[in-house]
Amino acid sequence: MQPPSLVSLTVDSALLHIAHITDLSAIPDPILVELFLKTLHAGKLTEKILKLFTATGNEEILFFVQSLNIKQILTPILPTRCSEKF
Repeated sequence: MQPPSLVSLTVDSALLHIAHITDLSAIPDPILVELFLKTLHAGKLTEKILKLFTATGNEEILFFVQSLNIKQILTPILPTRCSEKF
């Protein structure tokens, strides 16, 4: 039995701390795709994490998002009170 590779350990560690990661742009594409798939499998894909992955512009990830029909939640912004008094 071979020990896990350094890349595998790194992806697993990133998955554990995915909620605290703020930028994924420096990660090479094959590792990014693996991290995305493991994030999906672990059920950790939130709106914030989805934005992180889509911000990378990785075509394979964008294809997965589109093919799985994953949509970002658009939260309506309510207008603030006008300067007029009611």
